[in-house]
Amino acid sequence: MSIEVGGQVESGFERVRDAFARNFEEQGEVGASYAFYVEGTKVVDLWGGVRTDTGGAYDDDTLQIVFSSTKGATAACAHLLAYRGLLDVDAPVITYWPEFGQAGKENIPVRWLLSHQAGLPTVDAKLTREEALAWEPVIHALEVQVPYWEPGVAHGYHALTYGHLVGEVVRRIDGRTLGTFFHDEFAEPLGLEFWIGLPEELDARVAPMISMSAGDGPSIEDMIGADSLMVRALTLNGALSGGDLAWSANQRDFRAAELPAANGVANARSLARLYAGLIGGVDGGPSEGLLSEEQIDAARVLQTSGADQVLSFPGFEVESTIALGFWSASAFAPFGGRHAFGHSGAGGSVGFADPEHHVAGGYVMSKMSMAISADPRSSALIRASYEAAGAHITHV
Repeated sequence: MSIEVGGQVESGFERVRDAFARNFEEQGEVGASYAFYVEGTKVVDLWGGVRTDTGGAYDDDTLQIVFSSTKGATAACAHLLAYRGLLDVDAPVITYWPEFGQAGKENIPVRWLLSHQAGLPTVDAKLTREEALAWEPVIHALEVQVPYWEPGVAHGYHALTYGHLVGEVVRRIDGRTLGTFFHDEFAEPLGLEFWIGLPEELDARVAPMISMSAGDGPSIEDMIGADSLMVRALTLNGALSGGDLAWSANQRDFRAAELPAANGVANARSLARLYAGLIGGVDGGPSEGLLSEEQIDAARVLQTSGADQVLSFPGFEVESTIALGFWSASAFAPFGGRHAFGHSGAGGSVGFADPEHHVAGGYVMSKMSMAISADPRSSALIRASYEAAGAHITHV
């Protein structure tokens, strides 16, 4: 598929434009954008392809659901409170959220919420879709929920509940919802087009997601069963079932809700700029990042690794590498350099920063792939970016 690539690259980064174009020719890319920062300066800002809803161009005005890449934004909010001395990640959750301490959860520290070790990947409560997309019903369900495994002894991907667990701690400390906190503290100061809870007037700018199976293959629910822990985690015990992830992303009620684990809407330049802004000044602004070097060091320390209790199922084991709210760089999460950190989203999106090499990147797309992480499209772009920047790359 031959497409016109829009945007710009700085001299020396032409190979990144070539890799972006090859994704359309060789990987079935439909619409996407990619951006890369070096030393706080944007050196790559590309977009291209078509939108399946309008038939028009996928251009620099296009926004995209980024699914779990939202988790990186949510983690950044928690780390900002920790940096300000308002949050102690080793304190019990009940220090900030007393009602959480039911059903044997009184000793769970905030650290385990950030690292998917709390044993709360879903809820037993049978919520309606409307309740699942509201806030309080999910919070109340989590307060009374018995953990699915002994907290702290294993980890499992909290696909949706991560955002409510971390987001409620932020709300209890600050008073603002996670979406509002992120907007005020990150999106506005950095000039990001990134929302957790999308205003209706921006809905037309969002390119629809294209399903992994494109309608001609079985869903995850069909393959491993609606009662599996993975499916229950992805659907909040069935409350958000009735369609695949792409279908959910294309519904107005899903985009409008505040789901800090799963429904951020952004473009690649905003994902890249967020991560660049965490580790340093961007585009000629103040030299310091929004977080201190010490806070960034804490954020990227590996907390747990090995078999994921949620993403693994018989015949298929996923070994994830989880830092403090982010994923740490590994073969599972190949962000480039060995000290990089970030987060991927279902279908392929990713945002990351590498403090060692002073680079950051972001990738979003409309066509979902089956890759949990290490999507070949973003991997090719990151590899080309590191080579152009003269940085040492590992894992990809």
